[in-house]
Amino acid sequence: MNGIFNNRANGYSESIRRGLSAVRSFGCSMSSGTGSREENLSRLKQELETADAIVIGAGAGLSSSAGLTYSGERFRWYFFDFIERFGFPDMYSGGFWPFPDNETRWAWWARHIYFNRYIDPPKPVYNELLALVKDKDYFVITTNVDHQFQRAGFDKSRLFYTQGDYGLFQDAQGRGSRTWDNEDWVMLAMEAQGFVRDENGVFQVPKDRRISMRLPHDLIPTDPKTGLAVAMNLRADDTFVEDAGWYSASANYAAFLMAHESQHILYLELGVGSNTPVIIKYPFWAMTADNSKAVYACLNYSEAVCPKVIEDRSICIGGDIGEVLKRLL
Repeated sequence: MNGIFNNRANGYSESIRRGLSAVRSFGCSMSSGTGSREENLSRLKQELETADAIVIGAGAGLSSSAGLTYSGERFRWYFFDFIERFGFPDMYSGGFWPFPDNETRWAWWARHIYFNRYIDPPKPVYNELLALVKDKDYFVITTNVDHQFQRAGFDKSRLFYTQGDYGLFQDAQGRGSRTWDNEDWVMLAMEAQGFVRDENGVFQVPKDRRISMRLPHDLIPTDPKTGLAVAMNLRADDTFVEDAGWYSASANYAAFLMAHESQHILYLELGVGSNTPVIIKYPFWAMTADNSKAVYACLNYSEAVCPKVIEDRSICIGGDIGEVLKRLL
């Protein structure tokens, strides 16, 4: 990797720079890989068993495969009232909506956070992934913000959430370098809206479907130290707070890549789309091209491709990620 990760604290930005540089040199010649589906499943199974290390790069497609979808029946059930009033097509759109007041905006966010961060997903995709790699030397870099790797039991010291965490608040203007947990607030806000816990302690829509779209004014979250307005710790603009935990995870990721840079390493990309390819996809391509012992694997519902230049060391498998993981188990 030509010393890219010598500065461990800057591993994140350096991997992006290297990825962008490599993509320019690759050109636009892409491939869907070689071999049949069965051959690629067999190859991937062998790589998982024999690789010296595995770097998992996860995008939104992994959580979608686990059932944490942002549209469809799940969205309509939990957000029916917001849909009726505002016409949202999906949960993602609601995160950028100009709500009429903070009481409504934070009621939305409480639900959004709870149903994507504080419950287990409908399908055990993350657990199945852990079963495949738990005895291997692995590291995870992800653009997902739903905490599902930790809920499934992945080692926290082997995780790098680059884009933030639904479970954290920060100063709304990005002042300082501090974030803090929002779980207690989320639970109070769900109760205030009228959600009720089932026998497993999970909040559900009540039978009469009478829930509120607004929080009491005194439940609007503020910074407990300063009393100032807060925001979600999500990378949306330059106010995103990269706290001490973020920099520690970035350093751990860079150190892991340095330790294995010349070894037989599997770059396993799961559900990464084209919205933010510079964080995972492009660096994975670049690092595979740099290391003749490296293998790149892409599991994606509709975008399982690789550059032609690394085609012979790539495994591209289209379809549902959960179904592929079941086959590998």
